[in-house]
Amino acid sequence: MNAFPQNPFNAPVFEFPNPPDKFGQDGGKFYHCYDTLAQEIDDDMTSGLKEQLDGMLIFAGLFAGVNTAFLALTIPLLSADPADDTNALLAQNNAILMQLVMGRNDTVPADSPLPSTAFSPAHDVFIINALFALSLAFAIISSFLAVLGRQWLVYYRKRGGGGPDRQRWEQLKRFLGAERWRLEAILDDVLPSLLQIGLVIFCISLILYLRHLSPAISLIVGIPLYVGLAFFIGSALCTVWDRFCPFHSPLSHLMVWAFHLLSQAGMVMKLAISSRVSYGYWDWELEATPDPWKREEENLESLQAIALQRAICISDDPATLLHATANILSIRGPDVMTQLWDDDAFQERFLQLVENPSNGTLQLRGYNGDPKDLAESSRRLYYTTAAHIALSLSPDRMVMRSSGRIISYKPLLSLLRPAFNSDLTKILIPSPLLQDSFSKFIRGNLGLYILWCWYQLRPGADRAPEKGIDSVHMRNHLTTCSEALASCSDLQFLSLFAWIVLRFPGRMVLDVDDVLEEIRKPYLGNAADAMEPIREAFVNLLSSESAGSWDSLACDTMLTNMLRCAEQIVADEQGHSDVSIDHKFKLLEICEEVLRNPRLPEAAGQVGRKLRVNIAQAWSREYMDFISKNQD
Repeated sequence: MNAFPQNPFNAPVFEFPNPPDKFGQDGGKFYHCYDTLAQEIDDDMTSGLKEQLDGMLIFAGLFAGVNTAFLALTIPLLSADPADDTNALLAQNNAILMQLVMGRNDTVPADSPLPSTAFSPAHDVFIINALFALSLAFAIISSFLAVLGRQWLVYYRKRGGGGPDRQRWEQLKRFLGAERWRLEAILDDVLPSLLQIGLVIFCISLILYLRHLSPAISLIVGIPLYVGLAFFIGSALCTVWDRFCPFHSPLSHLMVWAFHLLSQAGMVMKLAISSRVSYGYWDWELEATPDPWKREEENLESLQAIALQRAICISDDPATLLHATANILSIRGPDVMTQLWDDDAFQERFLQLVENPSNGTLQLRGYNGDPKDLAESSRRLYYTTAAHIALSLSPDRMVMRSSGRIISYKPLLSLLRPAFNSDLTKILIPSPLLQDSFSKFIRGNLGLYILWCWYQLRPGADRAPEKGIDSVHMRNHLTTCSEALASCSDLQFLSLFAWIVLRFPGRMVLDVDDVLEEIRKPYLGNAADAMEPIREAFVNLLSSESAGSWDSLACDTMLTNMLRCAEQIVADEQGHSDVSIDHKFKLLEICEEVLRNPRLPEAAGQVGRKLRVNIAQAWSREYMDFISKNQD
């Protein structure tokens, strides 16, 4: 869907998105693109449904009038005709008069029953009236539900106050409620199907009524009706064979759903027999659904994931796609990333974007730079986000599907193959841009760098293993990254950087069976698991062996910047929720070991002294919070 948030005649200058550390903190650019897209989705859905409901009301009114006219003809056939009783009484009177005139003394039975007393409607007449009445009932019900549906749409479009943020998430909750309760399916399929069922019943009753009057007329009228019914069913079957067939109707949707369900059942049976599906995947698919009576509303992180899904899957605007992709890097929780990745449409669409990262960048309005630089920045952003997704998911979730079918059990290669086949200069953040990039973007790019190195040096790689990885380039790049590390309070970034310091100086080849499992723990940076690698990285940088492998100046620079990052983490009052005061004391204990080392640079010593002051302040804040909570 083309949701262009800019005015094409007065387009602002486009700035390539810098992935933020926290979702939405990119100057409101993603929210601006998303709000425009959401408004277009709502307008498209409500306007189409309103037009359909208006057409249904008009047709249902005309159809009810025609149906009522036929009922006016057939309902009298259910009761006796008063003229028959009148004729019977007149016949008796005539018989009496004839006896009197002729002088006959015959007795005329005076208690002969009237035709109405013995009247019983014919069986076909009863069926005809029942079908006509049922057809009229369907028309009335569909008209009532169409009016009710318009009221539902009015409520759906109603907006409250509270500012743009509250309205945005309230609109998304209403959209999710409409999807959860199948509002569009009810108004688009159920209501028209009621009217179509009523029309089919009317045609059947019309044929039966004409057969009651004249079989010949019934045959003449029935032939075109049978042909129309066959065409209706045939057009519905065409949509089963070709999903882009324009002959869509409620019946065709039902047939497509039935055929899809049957094909899925056959595939599940085939996979179960062949035993090619892992046990963890079955646990994922068959896990219990939550109690419908105790449904909880979506939290903010879940709404953010859904907003990203809508933007990626629906929008065709390159700016919207870039801003949405940039905000994926700010997703920290594996559960939220799992929710995002579990959507089949998102997997398929994002894989297309990774395979063609520069597609559509020439359509960006307001970009005044070099199109080649824009294409490289887009490629770097998509590749880094793909690595972030791969490293944030647990192994049992890394299953790629398309239209419900499993297409790959090795999504690492499928998702990152375009990045693995690219030159290193095209996937790394250039040094001049590192200082202006947020920590989440640099961390994701470093994760991509590690995966790229593993792919080049894996057994059986296309490139010769003896080429290795340029250690000088790695040292320079990591040294520059450490400068960005020094200005942030990101424990995940520090954890991954420490792992790289430990892993790469002495061993360029990742000889591990599961590279994702090896890198995932330092990449996610759990506070309890990150402390020991950080301590070992400090020791490694202070050792003489490391100085000989890397460069003494580079080691001192990285050591100092890692201490600065640790100082920022301790001083951060609103940092990671999993960094407790105990973890901060553990971090201080690790840094104290470093500060007592005789090889410690003077700059690092100054940072260490500042670190002691910050940990004292952090402890004071923690103590005051504890006192205030106990007093309350």
